Amino acid sequence: MDYFLELLIGGLTRGSIYALIALGYTMVYGIIELINFAHGEIYMIGAFTALIIASVLTMAGMSGLSVLILASVVAVIYASAYGFTVEKIAYKPLRQAQRLSPLISAIGMSIFLQNYVLIAQTSDFLPFPSLLPELPFMDAYAQFMGSSELIIVATTAVMTIILTLFIKFTKMGKAMRATAQDRNMAMLLGVNVNRVISNTFIIGSALAAVGGILIASHIGRINFYIGFIAGIKAFTAAVLGGIGSIPGAVLGGLILGWTESFATGYVSSDYEDVFAFALLVLILIFRPAGLLGKSTVQKV
Repeated sequence: MDYFLELLIGGLTRGSIYALIALGYTMVYGIIELINFAHGEIYMIGAFTALIIASVLTMAGMSGLSVLILASVVAVIYASAYGFTVEKIAYKPLRQAQRLSPLISAIGMSIFLQNYVLIAQTSDFLPFPSLLPELPFMDAYAQFMGSSELIIVATTAVMTIILTLFIKFTKMGKAMRATAQDRNMAMLLGVNVNRVISNTFIIGSALAAVGGILIASHIGRINFYIGFIAGIKAFTAAVLGGIGSIPGAVLGGLILGWTESFATGYVSSDYEDVFAFALLVLILIFRPAGLLGKSTVQKV
């Protein structure tokens, strides 16, 4: 039973990170029906930025929660700026192009950002400081869940709730929903679609940066390639839950995290990806739109 709970908590932690990144995928697809394959690299850039800022602050004599807050704020802003810039350079000029063109552009941007960080940093794994604080009341549950795991799960839950409320009740959130439903009609009604799309990329990038900081601090190391793997897994989670659905992205992330955790624990770590993608194929056979996705009829 103890081993089962350990795997359950491990899968919950992993799934929470997938969910944070998947939210960015599902938001962008819901608005412009584009798969932003460079999203994983934004996650990686957020982690590297936090590492650099934390190192500078530590050398300046700062420590504790102040380092986490300042490094996180700078990383989120920097990653959001990257998301905004990527949308303007790589995706905006191709909105009216054939569907294959933005896809190729997204893959090209992903490769470019990987190699950009590789040249600017190193191909080796770099140690990442433990920025997440230790919570004294978690000592009693250390066998099943550590402080960092609780913070990761709680942060994902809070971010999801805030995002849901933002989209449901704010003016920009309503504009996002209108653009997702009918972009041309939204433009006719006075919605600044360009601003909506840019804000979608900014918000998604901010969430990815938060995920990068959390998981890097939890694992303790990063390199230029972590964004590609995490991005593919998060995209799988978004499709699994129903791409375009915020609850679906979270549900897909958690299911994927648990699948990998239990496959690693009870079978072998060599097959965790096999089980994850086999589950995706199985669910899409019976639910082509994903668990919480809605089937739509293509208009001609």
